[in-house]
Amino acid sequence: MTTFVPHPRVLRSPRHRDWPRYPEPANDEAATLPEVADVVIVGAGPAGLAVAAALWHLGIPDVVVLDRTGKPVSRFFERVDRLEQRVLRSPYEHHPGVEGYRDCELRDFARLHWSLLTPIERREIRMSQAGHRSVVPVDVFEAYCHHTAAIHGVTGRLWRRDVSSVEPNGERVTVRGADFRIDAGQVVLCLGEERRDAPGNWWTGTRPEEIGYWDETVPAGAEREVVVGAGLTAAHLIHNALDRGARVEWVMRGENERYQCSDVNASFFRAEGRARFDSFRAPVPWADRLALMGRQRRASVMFEFRPLFEAAQADGRLTVHRGTDIGAVHAKGVELTDGRLVSGDHTTLALGTVPSIGGGLMSDELVGARDGWPDLDERTLAYQRAPRVFAAGAAACMVLGPAGRNIDGHRVATARIAATIAARVHEKAAVHV
Repeated sequence: MTTFVPHPRVLRSPRHRDWPRYPEPANDEAATLPEVADVVIVGAGPAGLAVAAALWHLGIPDVVVLDRTGKPVSRFFERVDRLEQRVLRSPYEHHPGVEGYRDCELRDFARLHWSLLTPIERREIRMSQAGHRSVVPVDVFEAYCHHTAAIHGVTGRLWRRDVSSVEPNGERVTVRGADFRIDAGQVVLCLGEERRDAPGNWWTGTRPEEIGYWDETVPAGAEREVVVGAGLTAAHLIHNALDRGARVEWVMRGENERYQCSDVNASFFRAEGRARFDSFRAPVPWADRLALMGRQRRASVMFEFRPLFEAAQADGRLTVHRGTDIGAVHAKGVELTDGRLVSGDHTTLALGTVPSIGGGLMSDELVGARDGWPDLDERTLAYQRAPRVFAAGAAACMVLGPAGRNIDGHRVATARIAATIAARVHEKAAVHV
């Protein structure tokens, strides 16, 4: 079997090119929010953008999108830029959009702006057209998200607000923040994921200044950096540290790093893969789904990093410590359970993420969390105990499988959620005619 691996130079794809200007969201913190809406979407990331676009296609105009930044997908790109990440793991086929509608898709958008692309980026598009693995530049993806928001009217429905609670009450749902209240017919939670914190026994008391997480700034001047983690985030941290001239100690608890083109087996992006989780069609025991998720959601590094890291190991700039658990993390570095001390000027923890499932916005009883996952209706992705509130994105993984946290999985979730919402809205409108 032939493996197509993009050139490592694709990792330095340009950022912040001169793309076409799209309308900025007009509704800032000073704008007055509607008091009533058919639908409120909490979160304007890739999943929220997909849901809003789908409702536009289904003729649901009374939609309010609330996001803490007030811009489409901006929190996603803030995290990406903090890592100095220039390309996505997802290929051109995985794009924020609507299942079943043929809008201008991500690859179409990139081809329309061919003159802005580098030769390596153009080659990736040709590979995608030929059905082979391809890599999408972050810059292309960001411009496409603004394009998608503009053509589906999302920018005019987006407000910058923090949501403090979501309160189901019979046929309506109250969405509250510090200075607003919206009475909604349905609510879709598109909350994304948060960083996974270290186990509490890794240090005692206050976290030392010499230890940080992947979404925090690395102090300037660190000559030897310790990176803990085995996934793509750790790879970017290592890549950036080597670029700055630092020596890197890479600590991973597994025996070997996993180089692959995606973080999920490709079968889970297809209907037969999702059926291994989806009990709507045939019962799938919870224990089986939990075991599958544990095996499939494992950290991995894109193939493009391999030659760079192998070269850094060969010349002594990168040292890899595999297959040993961590006993403690402190100012001097990382203590491994086999007695070794991996020392450095600064330690960064890249331990992955956990899904935001609605806790803190709704009561624990309504979320119905089990092993860290919400209790969702298999057919609609509504909360079983709050049927007018839906979950899209990573929170839907125990229904859709591990692909639920991926952009492609968002489209599948959106198709179910949007169809349910549209049927309810149109039924209500018919009753009032």
